[in-house]
Amino acid sequence: MITWLLLISLFSKSTQDGSGQETGVLQCGPQNLTLTGSNQMMLVTWEDDPSCSAVKDLLIYELLVLVTDEQVHRDEVSVTPDQIGSTHSWNWTSYLALECVSHSVRLSLRYRNQTGPWRQEQTLPGNEKSTQLEIYPKDRVFEVGSRVTFCCVLPAGYIFDGMNLIGYSSANNNITQISNWTYALTLHLNLPSEHSCTDVKCRANISHGKTTENGACAFIGYPPGDKDLQCETQDLESVRCHWTVGRHTHLPTKPTEYKLLGRKCADGSPGSCSQKVQVNVGERNWTLMAHNELGTVELSDRADLTKRVHMFAPEGVTASTVNARTVSLEWGWKLPQYNNLNITCQVNVSHGSTNTMSETCGVGLNSAVLTDLIPHWQYNVKVRCGTTQHFWKWSNWSTRFNFHTKGDVPDALDVWMQMKDNEITVIWKVPLANQSHGHIRDYEVTWAKTTETEPQNRTTVAHTKHNLSISIDTAEEYLVTVTARNMNGSSSPSTITTPPFNPDTNRVSTSRIAGVNGSFSLSWSASPTASCGYVVDWCPTSGHSSVEWLKVPPHETNAIISSEQFKDGLRYSLSIYACTQGAPVLLERREGYIREKKIQADLFKRLKWKQQDSNVEVSWDPVPLTEQTAFIEGYILYWREDNNNNNNNKIFFNVSTDSPEAISLTARNLMISSYRFTVKALTALGECGTKEFPASLNSQTDNLIKEVIISLVTVFSLLCLITVVCYRHWVCIKQKVYPPIPRPLFTDKWLTSPVEHICRPLHVEECYHSEADIMDIQELLCKPGALVNGYVSNENTLFIFSPTSNGYYNQPLKNCTPAPLCLPTTTVPSQSALPSSPFRSVFPNPSYDLIMQTGDRQCNSEPGVQEETHLERNSGGYQPQGHTETITPNQKEEDPVNLMSCVSTYILLPQSTFK
Repeated sequence: MITWLLLISLFSKSTQDGSGQETGVLQCGPQNLTLTGSNQMMLVTWEDDPSCSAVKDLLIYELLVLVTDEQVHRDEVSVTPDQIGSTHSWNWTSYLALECVSHSVRLSLRYRNQTGPWRQEQTLPGNEKSTQLEIYPKDRVFEVGSRVTFCCVLPAGYIFDGMNLIGYSSANNNITQISNWTYALTLHLNLPSEHSCTDVKCRANISHGKTTENGACAFIGYPPGDKDLQCETQDLESVRCHWTVGRHTHLPTKPTEYKLLGRKCADGSPGSCSQKVQVNVGERNWTLMAHNELGTVELSDRADLTKRVHMFAPEGVTASTVNARTVSLEWGWKLPQYNNLNITCQVNVSHGSTNTMSETCGVGLNSAVLTDLIPHWQYNVKVRCGTTQHFWKWSNWSTRFNFHTKGDVPDALDVWMQMKDNEITVIWKVPLANQSHGHIRDYEVTWAKTTETEPQNRTTVAHTKHNLSISIDTAEEYLVTVTARNMNGSSSPSTITTPPFNPDTNRVSTSRIAGVNGSFSLSWSASPTASCGYVVDWCPTSGHSSVEWLKVPPHETNAIISSEQFKDGLRYSLSIYACTQGAPVLLERREGYIREKKIQADLFKRLKWKQQDSNVEVSWDPVPLTEQTAFIEGYILYWREDNNNNNNNKIFFNVSTDSPEAISLTARNLMISSYRFTVKALTALGECGTKEFPASLNSQTDNLIKEVIISLVTVFSLLCLITVVCYRHWVCIKQKVYPPIPRPLFTDKWLTSPVEHICRPLHVEECYHSEADIMDIQELLCKPGALVNGYVSNENTLFIFSPTSNGYYNQPLKNCTPAPLCLPTTTVPSQSALPSSPFRSVFPNPSYDLIMQTGDRQCNSEPGVQEETHLERNSGGYQPQGHTETITPNQKEEDPVNLMSCVSTYILLPQSTFK
């Protein structure tokens, strides 16, 4: 029983002790709370209540941050038993500048899941009672990429109008109202300040429509980014460190500070700093610190400076001796310590765009000799040096030194030849300035047959000319020698052997080649005859341009041919020769373009077409090479019907050929219509050189009619020409073709004899005569009473003798029936009494009245105009005998006007003694 009472007493005691401890803990808490701020960071400090010393467990303080009485942040601070009784601190950076609004901090204690009340609170008031427009933060440095909030505090009575950051789009502005008089602009800063800083602007409206604004400066940049520190010595008495400077911080008013070995670097070249030190053998650490308001970078390098000697550049480089091909150089040193170092130096020799490097070494080296220089040439040199043992790096280059070598004889010429039309032209390249070694005065050319020991021909060529055409026997080999001369003498002779001209051996197959990147890439099979290499020459395929050439070593069988003279769209011929101890041997030949160009329109000259039945043959002149700016692979002929309808719906037909030499194409089986033909050349670039023309096809009948009309016009024109010629030369033609027939000789006796000249009838019955026996008879009119061939004519009777063509009769003579012949009994009437006729002419004669008519007239029973007979119409020449004539000598007197009709069986012939 007593035991139970003791146990109960002990339990009650322990319960009372625990309650008393908890009561003491709950009385523990913060005291002496302080709140300070700088920029946007708040610092909170406090102490523990003395009652907290009894606590043996962990204490947790809770902190609450309020902005304008709104909670924006909550945090905890743990205090271990060994920290109880000391001063505690906590800091926090606000997203707003502390001047924008008031910031408050509350503090409470939590112990074993029991939280005490907020016993402490402190407030940092903002600049909320400002009398003017203010923007915060001011003149702050921000890192690119950070997120920043600017605030605008308005005085009483101002109305907010807007905020912006210069250089940033207003579309990205995030503006919020913090309080009645404070507005905030939140931005992501992704652009550094271009100049000293970036302006933040705030605008507000004042009463009466007025507007005011104010701003603040923000420095936006980067922290230091320096790296790669290296330290060395130049004078063996100090250390100089170099590093790679980081990107531009964009903080010109707040530059980065550098310290080497804890000592500030003097302002000098960026990325370099030096300090006086004792240079000893052995490695040590060399430290550099770079700092700005956004961060700090620390760099270090471990090195033995005796193995890192970076020498100064040589000084006073000059030439002590200058010859044609060698020069001696000298220089000095800035420090006398270098005279004891083992030094290696590089000499850079340059002329034009060519640079050569040579090295030499020695203790305290201060001279060098240059060899293999070009005579009569301008050079400039520079020198740099470094330590031979433990080489670290080369010194800087010395100042350049210029010198000019002395002159010498020219170099041997590069000689080649060109054979065209059995003529040989020796060509040599113009010596370059680095080959002539002085002004070239002239060239000397000699030539002789290879079988001759001494040159038989010698000539001098002016320095402005670089070729010579020589007349030699092209069937023989000749050895040609060319030398150049200047003021220092003659060059070594350059020789070439001309091959005998043989069209068969000089003819090789030609293949095509295409240019690549403005040049020709050639390759060929090796030739065993090429003892001294190969020669490739080229020139335009057409024209008379000079040839260019390139010599290739024996072990190479390819070459890149390029020239400043190459032109697009121009065909070139390239020949590959084997260089031998004698004359060069032609191996291959190529033709091609550096770049083919599209052939221009109107390529085809003198384009003609010819219709053959239903086919049309189109032909043209061969295309000259000068017009071929690309290889012609063939030709194509298009045609379509040509009328006034829409040509877009026309069907095209074509015929083509793959022969580049073709000069015609034929369109077959065409209909009678109008067509439009188009001729084009086929090339690798497509169809080009277009030439178009219209043509109309005619039917064969039309062609026949056309040919007949042409023939008739031709004949008519010929006849007209003959007529004009005959008319102009009629007298001469008549004299030659139809000479005049002698007139019969008439005498007075013949006309008056009563016996000998009596007209008598001659009766011809079935008389046949040859043309040679028939004579032309004049038509005579006899007086009445006169004897006509033994017949006495009746008085007033008219005898008419009708001539016929010279023995020509259209029909055989027939038996003639006499018809009455009108013989007037009175005197023959005068000319005026006779009927008027243009075919009658009168021969005036004072001794007799004889009338000669050009033709016979058939007698009628009545006087008057007689009808013209067929004989009369042809009295002057050809007289067809279609009619018969009858002459009746006896006529009654009482009918004097009746004429006797004549028939062809009676012909009155005058009897003459000279017949």
